[in-house]
Amino acid sequence: MTPSARVQSAIELLDAVIVAARAQGAPADRILADWFKTHRFAGSKDRRAIRDLVYDAIRACGPIPANGRAAMLRLAATRPELAPLFDGSPYGAAVIAPGEPVAESGAAPDWLIAALTASGISEEIMTALSGRAPLDVRVNALKADRAQLALPQAGEALQVPHGLRFASGTAVESWPAYAEGLIEVQDLGSQLIVEALPIAPGDTVIDLCAGAGGKTLALAARLGNAGTIIAADTDKRRLGNLAPRAARAEARIAYTVLLDPGRELAALAAWSGAADHVLVDAPCSGSGTWRRGPDARWRLDPASLARLTALQDHVLDISAALVRPGGTIAFVTCSLLDSEGADRIAAFLARHPGWQPQPLALAAPTTARGAGQRLDPLTTGSDGFFVALLKAPC
Repeated sequence: MTPSARVQSAIELLDAVIVAARAQGAPADRILADWFKTHRFAGSKDRRAIRDLVYDAIRACGPIPANGRAAMLRLAATRPELAPLFDGSPYGAAVIAPGEPVAESGAAPDWLIAALTASGISEEIMTALSGRAPLDVRVNALKADRAQLALPQAGEALQVPHGLRFASGTAVESWPAYAEGLIEVQDLGSQLIVEALPIAPGDTVIDLCAGAGGKTLALAARLGNAGTIIAADTDKRRLGNLAPRAARAEARIAYTVLLDPGRELAALAAWSGAADHVLVDAPCSGSGTWRRGPDARWRLDPASLARLTALQDHVLDISAALVRPGGTIAFVTCSLLDSEGADRIAAFLARHPGWQPQPLALAAPTTARGAGQRLDPLTTGSDGFFVALLKAPC
């Protein structure tokens, strides 16, 4: 493909991303994956270049653009080498017309910037959220040792015992070590949180919003397979991915429980008031992960945020019914918004007298926020997270 044809392909993909964002359709990564499957003529260099153009254009825009061309023109305004590629060549991008509309720049839509600012997020952190994330992996302590593991590339050792960092885009999932379950892709922030949890061998731990099991596997490794881990979620497809991942990692998951929304406690009745610890990695806006999925900024609106915060309250209340006296809940969201962090914990404590927030010793700089702590790309060097630890009354 010519450079101009790559630009035009990126414009067409951006059109699809914008339409999907407005309709709460597929995210950008899925749209790109489907496009590459049906455009086999695009070689690996073409795919990489087109992907970079699409994501860089999304990052360059604040509010959702009118169309893909306006988004690409915004990127061209910051990267002058792109303007000559609008040359009108066959399969290429049309020549730029005088006064043609250009998308607005910014860190996010205006309402989200206001919410982040009210949550104490600085312009510097917002800028960091617009960058590219590195690729972090967790060496699986059940099968390997970080100091002795030989990988195709030497990663940077992180401040967690099993963490390594590689450049963005490193194809670790093609490495034999990945196929053999020796490493798992996991952001530094998630590793920091799991390492800090007050759990010990023999404990019963419920991963209430387990999803595909990233933190579940980390919990098993942290306990050395010497605990009872229950992985629960309402998403059958994602939860179904856990069993093969656990087998590859040789992680012992005692029970996998598919939950019926609204009837979660019935499915978890065997552990009512008996869990030593519940991890609530709650569904959230993902505002802390914009480096990886920048189109998420366009997919969020106040109504969907309100639905998410109500769901977060719901899963916290479920957790309170599962924990034994003196046991703990860790509430985690990959969000930088107070409405999905400090505010949720304040509301929980108001609903549940006797519960007490507890300190959580994370092995990296964080920012105190309400009764919890916040991690962000600038301060912690990780994705954005909020985490709080709560202890049940005895």
